[in-house]
Amino acid sequence: MYMEKKKLKTGYQEAKEITRKFAKTFYLASIFLPRDKRYASYAIYAICRLSDEIVDNPGSSNPQQNLQNLEQKIAAAYAKGVIDTPLLAAFRQTINTYQIPKEYFDALIKGMRMDLTQNRYSNFPALHEYCYHAAGVVGLIMLKIFGYQNKTAEAYAIELGIAMQLTNILRDIHEDLTRNRIYLPQEELQKFQVSEQQLLLGQNNDAFKNLLRFQIQRCHKLYSHSLPGIKLITSRRARFVVLAMQEIYSGILDAIEKNNFDVFTKRCSVNKAQKIKIICKIIREGKYLWK
Repeated sequence: MYMEKKKLKTGYQEAKEITRKFAKTFYLASIFLPRDKRYASYAIYAICRLSDEIVDNPGSSNPQQNLQNLEQKIAAAYAKGVIDTPLLAAFRQTINTYQIPKEYFDALIKGMRMDLTQNRYSNFPALHEYCYHAAGVVGLIMLKIFGYQNKTAEAYAIELGIAMQLTNILRDIHEDLTRNRIYLPQEELQKFQVSEQQLLLGQNNDAFKNLLRFQIQRCHKLYSHSLPGIKLITSRRARFVVLAMQEIYSGILDAIEKNNFDVFTKRCSVNKAQKIKIICKIIREGKYLWK
C-alpha cells in the first residue's frame, strides 16, 4: 500500500512538472482548483502532452509507432493489469475516479493520427472535425473532472475546446508552416485570395489581414456561444478556471490584432502580467461564478 501511494505521488508530481513546463496558462489558472481536481487535471494534461510531442517532434524516428505505443499505454490504464509507471498510475486513478470514458482518448488519438497523415484541410467542416478530435474532446474530459449538472454542458465544452484550438492555429501559423502544415481551410484561402506561397513568404498584406479578421471573428463567436456552459459546471472554482482560460485565450486574438495581424515574425501571446490582470478582473466582476 505504501509503495502504491508513493508511486501515485511520484506520478502526479511528474504530471504537475509537465504541465508547469508546457501549459503555463492552464498551470497559472489551475491553482484555483480544489487539490484533487487540480492534480487530476495535471495527469490528463501530461498524457495529452505526450500525444502532442509524438506528432510535433521532428526528431521522432517513428511517430506512428510511438503513437501506437501511447495508445497501448492508455488501453493498459483502462485494463486491470499492474502498472509500474508512476505517471500512468496517476492517469489510471484519474480516469477511474472521474469515470472518464475511454472513447474520449480514442478520439484524441485519432486527432493525433490525423496530424501524421493530413497537413491540409479543404474546408471548415473538415477542420472542425479535426479540432473536435484535437481539443473538443479535451473539453469533454475536463468537464468530467470539473463536474456538471446536465448533458447540455457537453456541447458547450466541445465548442470552447474547438475555439481554443482555432486560436492556437491562428497563433501558430508560422510554426505550422515550418512543419508543412496549413490548417487554414483551403476554401477560405481561395475566398480571400491568399496563396500558400504568400503564407510561406510571410506576406502580411491586406488579403491576409482580411482572412485573419474573418478567422478571429469566428473564434469570438465560438467563445461567446460557449459561455452559458460555464454556469452548468458544478464547482464554482472550476467555473472560475474555465472562464479564466476563455478570457486569456480570447486575449491571444486581441494580441494578434494589436500586432497588425503579423503572425509571421512574432508569436502573439498574453504575458503573465496580463493574465493576472484578467484573473483579477474575473474575481472583481464575479461573472458566471455565482448563480
